[in-house]
Amino acid sequence: MACSICLAGPADFDGWRAAARGLLAAGIAPEAVSWPGQDGAAGLFDGAAPDLPRDAPSPAVPRDFLVQAELAIRHSDPERFALLYGLLWDARRRPGLLRTPTEARMARLAAMARAVRRDAHKMHAFLRFREVETPDGVRSVAWFEPEHHIVEAEAGFFERRFAALRWSILTPRRCAHWDGAVTTFTAGAHRAEAPAADAAEDLWRTYFASIFNPARLKPEAMRAEMPKKYWRNLPEATVIPELLRGAEGRERAMLGQAIAAPGRRQRRRPSGAGTAG
Repeated sequence: MACSICLAGPADFDGWRAAARGLLAAGIAPEAVSWPGQDGAAGLFDGAAPDLPRDAPSPAVPRDFLVQAELAIRHSDPERFALLYGLLWDARRRPGLLRTPTEARMARLAAMARAVRRDAHKMHAFLRFREVETPDGVRSVAWFEPEHHIVEAEAGFFERRFAALRWSILTPRRCAHWDGAVTTFTAGAHRAEAPAADAAEDLWRTYFASIFNPARLKPEAMRAEMPKKYWRNLPEATVIPELLRGAEGRERAMLGQAIAAPGRRQRRRPSGAGTAG
């Protein structure tokens, strides 16, 4: 029996779990299953799922596996669904498989989970809103280019942090829109749909330049934490090249001031001096 699985979206973890339970209960091997994104297939996120057993029991799996699986589902690797189902299938015959981090597929799963966590961290750190006027009032709009399918999972972070704003996050993969009460999601957007610079960007540049410490500058570490691909969407990034060029001179000036400043010497009692009694 061969079947194609239909999911609600590219990061539909609940849908994948339900399908995996039904497939396992029906005894359908991984090689007989086609998941969304495999072999360049398109349109598999729509339509009805195959006729699989309903209310199939959940397989007993380690909690850590579920955590990593939920993260890995958000990865952009088109083989992610098949990888996870293959692990569940083989774990029935190899009970210790899902607790073996050195196994090649488990190591791949862990790497995918780390990549998704890193992508989410970059989104939290490098997303910048710009204010735009709309018929309904001011809306804060941001453009971001995630590597993975993280927008829906990370929307809660922005709901909590920017609860008082009405905002939209536009990305090529998925868009999120907060109205102050609920977040709705729409299809991905194009960069041209995002707003251009606004007045607040001058504040970002001024703030970034004011906290820039040339004595602590480690260019390679900075580029690792803030890769250049994010610079074009960060208003403060426009001053980075200038700050880097002037960093060496500023550091020498700071060191010169420290050497020129008189040091404080602590007074010492003469040898043998005591207190009057």
